[in-house]
Amino acid sequence: MADQFLEVDKLRDTLRESLEMDDKRQEDISRQDVLTRIERVIQTIVISVSKGEAPVLRLMNRCNWSNVRFHESVGLVVRKADVPVTTLRCDCPLSATRFALILKLLSVIYKLVQSDSYATKRDIYYNDPQLFGSQKNLDSVLDDISCMLKVPRRSLHVVRACFATSKGLISGDLCYLEEDGTKVDCSSSSTAVPVSSNVNGIRNIVSAAKFILIVEKDATFQRLLSDDFCTRLSPCIIITGKGVPDVNSRLMVRKLWDTLHVPVFALVDADPYGIEIMCIYKYGSRAMAFEAHSLTVPSVLWLGLLPSDIQRYRVPEETLIPFSQADESKLNSLRSRDYISCQPAWEREIETMQRLKQKAEIQSLASIAPHFLTRVYLPNKLRYGGWI
Repeated sequence: MADQFLEVDKLRDTLRESLEMDDKRQEDISRQDVLTRIERVIQTIVISVSKGEAPVLRLMNRCNWSNVRFHESVGLVVRKADVPVTTLRCDCPLSATRFALILKLLSVIYKLVQSDSYATKRDIYYNDPQLFGSQKNLDSVLDDISCMLKVPRRSLHVVRACFATSKGLISGDLCYLEEDGTKVDCSSSSTAVPVSSNVNGIRNIVSAAKFILIVEKDATFQRLLSDDFCTRLSPCIIITGKGVPDVNSRLMVRKLWDTLHVPVFALVDADPYGIEIMCIYKYGSRAMAFEAHSLTVPSVLWLGLLPSDIQRYRVPEETLIPFSQADESKLNSLRSRDYISCQPAWEREIETMQRLKQKAEIQSLASIAPHFLTRVYLPNKLRYGGWI
């Protein structure tokens, strides 16, 4: 088994050399900078009121593709110029509530940053639940403010509740300390650890992992655990965001990549939605493009399930799923994106999927043999470099 990671070791060494040559990190915005940016917003409002005009706030539409551009070494980032905006007017019934929410939160954030103190989203919400309506609404407004001020969410001094649980799970050769000093050991082969709700506070990361494996679905993740994947193929780390990942799962992958400088692979279904989920980890999303530097890992490699693997491993026809109209639309959308067109190998796989008009879930490999995924497919891929 000594040479089972032959190609992974070569990839890891190449990656570390590259990172040593170009070790750029995004600096946290200073407290004074955040205060200054809030003051500018308020000053604009005051000037409008002094002129007898209805104050307005201009926000970037975070779900509009025209507001982002592709940067090869970062992912999807916000355009700096000619960005379409949404205008919120205080005298318009449709936007007055959102306008008020933003001003309320700006006031809270200003006081927190000024006093160098922190508050949880839960604290803020229950201070005036009638105004915010829901915690989900509060979270959306916080993202709008972060984008408007062009500062990372962590610089707003609003944190998730200390007892809030993350969506993701993690397991493998990894130990670390939470911000409060709690030691977390992820090395149990039978159970997984919830991803930290305060990833930025994690310290003293200790791991001998040779690679990190992102797993799309919880079902596949649990299968890897039950088959003792991390024990038999150790040292490694596996993590899942249980489908479309939450921010904490993405932060954790980025934190581990920054710290360990090891290859990061993705194991997703051979369908358009699996590819999109992988691209969120690798290149980010439209809605969070303003925080791309802390959320994306552009070096993520597609380990499987590749569309070409369906024929290569002769996956039984009865386990394949015909394309739907939604699948066709999603695949066409993916093909039009810059981060796909710049990768010929990915384009070829997508063309294969479109030609087959079929998709396959990772679980379909079990139809070849019960333990085919963990004892044949993944070990061979990692040993011989079967990734793109």
